[in-house]
Amino acid sequence: MTTAIDPFAALKSTSGTGSTKPVTANDAGSADRFLKLLVTQMQNQDPLNPMDNAQITSQMAQINTVNGISTLNTTVQGLNSQFVQMQVLQGASLVGREVTVQGNLMAYDTTAGVGVGGFDLDATASRVKVEVLSGAGRVVDSFELGAQAAGTHSFNWKPSSGVLPSEAESYRFRVVASNGTAPVTNTTLMRDRVESVSLVGDKLTLETERSGQVTYADIKAFN
Repeated sequence: MTTAIDPFAALKSTSGTGSTKPVTANDAGSADRFLKLLVTQMQNQDPLNPMDNAQITSQMAQINTVNGISTLNTTVQGLNSQFVQMQVLQGASLVGREVTVQGNLMAYDTTAGVGVGGFDLDATASRVKVEVLSGAGRVVDSFELGAQAAGTHSFNWKPSSGVLPSEAESYRFRVVASNGTAPVTNTTLMRDRVESVSLVGDKLTLETERSGQVTYADIKAFN
């Protein structure tokens, strides 16, 4: 003998005392549409070949899955919002600090009296050369760094006598790297100072002294 089930009671049991989460308008709308479809289907089923318990249970499980996914999405959105707020708090502590970002402006260390820059090599290089360029793009100096492994590196440049710090910071640099006769791709890195932080959409953005706006994800290192 086949035991009939009450789809209304089954649905109430999944959305009642078993959860303390209030039923939202979307959840209620989905459940209401499901019930209407299920009742219509049962009213118009073939009396000689009625739906069995397995079929009804399967459909009940589907609506519960949909509601569960909706609840999960809401939870993930809430966690993402909290994560962004934590990033803002962390970003506020960066104001006034130096960071490393992508760029080719020379920084100047007044204590050591040297220009500072960096680069990231995509692969091992047997030869690395740094060229220092004036504001007009003319090569004013160059020096060899020898063989370097793949990864991030920094360098110091000693300006010639008579070069003021303000002049040095207007200079740019480029890195020429090769492994034998094959060129090695590299990305130039520069030091910059964080002046303020802000939230643009859902992304933490840093306002830097020389590079302008950069996202938190674009920071290569904290100096």
